[in-house]
Amino acid sequence: MEHKKSRALFPILFIFVFLIFFVISSCSTPSWFPIKKGAPHKAKLKELLDKEIVIIEGQEYIKVLNENGTQAGSSQKYLYIPIDEYLSKKDRYVLPSIAKDKEKREFTKIAQPTELKKEISIKTPVGSVSSRLKKKVLVYFDDRISSGEEILGDWISERLINEINRRSKEVLFIDYQSVKDFLKQREILIEDIQRPDVLKLLNEVFGIHILAKGELTGPYVFTTKGGKESSASSILKIEMKLINASSGKIINTLYSTNPILSTKEYGFLSDEKAKSKAIDLCIADISRSLIEEIAKVDWFCRIARIDGEEVYINAGKLTGIKPGDVLDIFNNVQYGEKRVAKGRIEVSNLVGIDASMGRLISGEKPELEDILKLTKKE
Repeated sequence: MEHKKSRALFPILFIFVFLIFFVISSCSTPSWFPIKKGAPHKAKLKELLDKEIVIIEGQEYIKVLNENGTQAGSSQKYLYIPIDEYLSKKDRYVLPSIAKDKEKREFTKIAQPTELKKEISIKTPVGSVSSRLKKKVLVYFDDRISSGEEILGDWISERLINEINRRSKEVLFIDYQSVKDFLKQREILIEDIQRPDVLKLLNEVFGIHILAKGELTGPYVFTTKGGKESSASSILKIEMKLINASSGKIINTLYSTNPILSTKEYGFLSDEKAKSKAIDLCIADISRSLIEEIAKVDWFCRIARIDGEEVYINAGKLTGIKPGDVLDIFNNVQYGEKRVAKGRIEVSNLVGIDASMGRLISGEKPELEDILKLTKKE
């Protein structure tokens, strides 16, 4: 008899337990509960982990190859597509290979002059709290051209970037073509890149700290024909303005001119060898100065988007940000004004290859475009 009663009560108990489960799951889920309701963006994190994501005016975009433009001979290599559109139509888009993007065009290799063989060590400022966080730099040469077998500005940019990467681990160079295509999508001419409003946009979207805008004079070659063997020497001048992308103010102007006697070469292809030496000497010289100037600039990033309690940050894995990092929040004040920390955010997740998410852990609620700096350890 008792056995029959227990069997009769079983459906009632089952319904009761089910109702409790339904009520709990439909309300705010406690942290200890085994089944959690995650925000929609969390489901995307794993899928977007190795993608290049930028946040423009609070919206997430992903960088894809512009296949139609490439086939039609367009100079626009990349497009920026809203993430939701990309996820719903993934088969239609091709992502740029990170490995291929890092490959550099190969040029004829000529041995460096003996003056460049010595390693030059660049000292990192002692006690720099954000020394592991890379500062983002965009190198741009005014004399870039769109035709011809050799683009001198591109070539020297790559040589300069390679030289700085060899000497310093604290700089993250932003791909020039990506920036150019982004500006083109927004109908902004690359020639207007120095405009304060354009620089501010690039700082917000790509996190660029410094625009290194270079101008070339030369290289000029002087040849001498006499006796059995001809000789050649070359001279080049590089002028580089360093501009704070956040404020649009010029930080400094660097100059480099090679000693002409150090480039003298004889015999076959002496003019090309002399020209290469001039370029190498100028790059070695200006790269030292550039690293020192970059080290003086404070590292910071920005809040790119706020979604409820989640805060999106325009810096992540490539920059050196890690989950658990704590960042101080500062108002986005005018250049030169004093900033006072108003709160702290803890990084919870990395988004794509160089963005992240965090949550407020103390202080005032952050606002869009607020400045973030790594919290100093007490």
